Amino acid sequence: MEHALQNFPEQFNFQPVVVGSVNMSQIKRIVVCGMGGSHLAADVLSACYPERHIIIHSDYGLPFIREDEEADTLIIASSYSGNTEEVLDAYELAKRRGLLLAAVAVGGELIRRATADGVAHVVLPDVGIQPRIGLGYNLRGLLVLLGDEAGLAETATLATILDVAAAQKQGEALAKIIRGKVPLIYASNTNRAIANIWKIKFNENAKIPAFMNVLPELNHNEMTGFDVAPAAVSLKEPFHVVFLSDSTDHPKIKRRMDVCKALYDERGVGTSVVPIVGETFWQRTFSNLLIADWTSWHYGTTIGAETEQVPMVETFKRLIES
Repeated sequence: MEHALQNFPEQFNFQPVVVGSVNMSQIKRIVVCGMGGSHLAADVLSACYPERHIIIHSDYGLPFIREDEEADTLIIASSYSGNTEEVLDAYELAKRRGLLLAAVAVGGELIRRATADGVAHVVLPDVGIQPRIGLGYNLRGLLVLLGDEAGLAETATLATILDVAAAQKQGEALAKIIRGKVPLIYASNTNRAIANIWKIKFNENAKIPAFMNVLPELNHNEMTGFDVAPAAVSLKEPFHVVFLSDSTDHPKIKRRMDVCKALYDERGVGTSVVPIVGETFWQRTFSNLLIADWTSWHYGTTIGAETEQVPMVETFKRLIES
């Protein structure tokens, strides 16, 4: 895991190739079918391009698609391993319905089927890392499927721009602050995808409970859960809130975040602020997510967690198949 994080920027040197072709000229909406780490790149892509109507489907089957929308909808089956059963189920349903279909994976059953069916696909590098760490590979695979030359060019610069040493230093410092606490990740609704990936990294890298929410919605409900009565004061003690502060957020969101932090501080709830900074969307996103990786890794190593493998997930898969 440590080696993968040290070398994460190199993923943006990956030059993906589409086997086959996808005609994007008629496409008005994109459905990315993926589970776990296999949809994180699509989450970020959707945040970058809200106008492209990218739908993330993390379930069996497909989301509702009207008959008059079928001809201009692209289904992308995304499974890092290529063997995710929910994604394979979506792939087969899309094929039966005659929908425009593409796939992205390192190999496995998904690439085998795509090859046999003549479905356009991208093969990601099989370097033995967990899906949640292969975010750069996956993103560039999606970008090439969409024919996004500008996105490919912009993300390629991250190979030299991302500062691993700075992110590691920030992550180690933050991990020391929140050790022994349950992280709550708060961000603007615009940065929902980033906050959710932070949560997932704590779950999978550090093997601890973690949760996320967004402003302004949490100011209407979750926030009040920390205004606890004296008899229940112990309920707020396990938590530490990490605010992801973005200078590009709406001014009212920034004000809400400042006030919310002050109210939590007054009530004895630990808080930290991690700025989202960078000149472009991609720089801001991945510089911040690299801090999430190192924070969760340092947290995990200090408590003796297995930071790479996910044994509970593997056990769960065996049990549902038995």
